[in-house]
Amino acid sequence: MLYLEDFTLATGDQEWEFFIKQKSKAYTDYYPFQVFPDKQVPTLEFAPVTILYGDNGSGKSTVLNVIAEKLRLQRGALFNRSSFFADYLELCTYTTHTVLPEQSAIITSDEIFDYMLNLRALNQGIDNKRDEMFADYLNHKFGDFHYHDLSDYDELKKTLETRRKTQSRYVRDNLQKNVTERSNGESALHLFSERILDNQLYLLDEPENSLSPARQQELVQLLTDSARFFGCQFIIATHSPFVLAMKDAKIYDLDEVPVRTKAWFDLPEVRVYAEFFRQNAGKFE
Repeated sequence: MLYLEDFTLATGDQEWEFFIKQKSKAYTDYYPFQVFPDKQVPTLEFAPVTILYGDNGSGKSTVLNVIAEKLRLQRGALFNRSSFFADYLELCTYTTHTVLPEQSAIITSDEIFDYMLNLRALNQGIDNKRDEMFADYLNHKFGDFHYHDLSDYDELKKTLETRRKTQSRYVRDNLQKNVTERSNGESALHLFSERILDNQLYLLDEPENSLSPARQQELVQLLTDSARFFGCQFIIATHSPFVLAMKDAKIYDLDEVPVRTKAWFDLPEVRVYAEFFRQNAGKFE
């Protein structure tokens, strides 16, 4: 499904005209101005899955943030929005095939990191609660409790429960399952499975972060199915060879001048992997 057909960044001429009109010359950083003119970025024409490839500092994340802010997409984490971001957005244009779905969003590595931090905080709270319940179990099982009247009913129930259960069973039955049973990669993959809904536009900034190669392939399957069967469109910034190899993905190489599309197996980073395994092929026999 195509929701966003194309997006055009500010041209070099537009940026120059903007600077000429500036009355104050006190600023030294006009980000995101001055990032793309030398790259000669064409109008980006999108497919159901479009990938932005490039080395660190190539502008992949900036492109995603510009598109997300121009389209006013939902986001779960803050980003470094400079004083000139709004001015730059005014110079950008886009074409949509239809009205953008309301739940469309950008999902960044910062959001994934925040999600994991929240899980760790939750885990710490659960761990602390577990220690309290261990002590509570011992106090009720071996304490000198005497029932007097109905106001002691809850304490009586707890005492009887501790006497018929082991300590570990008592804690498991009365404590929320500890979410630390998921690894970072499992938690990140769970976040994507929860956040990605049917029939939406999603911008993903390096979604492979925290994912093992096996988990990256699971993510690729999730994204492929969401685009093919469930009406989603994806624009992805990535270094992952597994994500780059997504079937029928359109890939823009932001390291090329001018920026142009390439096949995934022609990308320099993928060829580095290919050469490494070619040199070590005998070790896998």
